[in-house]
Amino acid sequence: MHHYIYLVRHGEQQDAEHGMPDGPLSARGTRQAQLIAERLGGVPFTDAWHSPLQRAAETAKIIAQRLPALTSKPSPLLFDCIPSGRAPETPSAYAPFFGGVSEADIEAGSAQMGDAVAEFLQPRRGERHDLLITHNFVIAWFVREVLGAPDWRWISINQANCGLTVLHQKPGRPWTLLTHNDTGHLPVELRTGLPDPLLF
Repeated sequence: MHHYIYLVRHGEQQDAEHGMPDGPLSARGTRQAQLIAERLGGVPFTDAWHSPLQRAAETAKIIAQRLPALTSKPSPLLFDCIPSGRAPETPSAYAPFFGGVSEADIEAGSAQMGDAVAEFLQPRRGERHDLLITHNFVIAWFVREVLGAPDWRWISINQANCGLTVLHQKPGRPWTLLTHNDTGHLPVELRTGLPDPLLF
């Protein structure tokens, strides 16, 4: 039987550009969440979880309005975090980012993502379609994990607000990346959250 995991980054946060650590969705973020909900409307979901942070919880609530049979549960394993620190091979361009990150942040994020991978990527019985509504770095870590890339590569993998990434596992086979950061449901003006704008 097949196991699918649908990874969705939360919608755009209001005042995110002002450095607020968390907050409600912007009007644009609400529309993004409505559109990803429409996109996921035909999926026979088995379970759903979301980060407890407000921007992810609000995204989950909007998706649940479109998918009333689905109840999304908060999971601390999906909190925004820093999954690992710099490695010797990490390009120096990322040094400023890590300059603002503490060892405690890295230690906590590494432990969290170790637990998250063990929890959500474990083999399960039967046909499963699981939805995880979370954050850019968390999704990047799952993608890196599935591809077997070096730990530091998560920082080079980015996901748009309410972009869709799908992981898939068949029995006895490794996880595969079916699609990454699919924004086909979002018009160009709603493709936010990437370091470089996506113009197609």
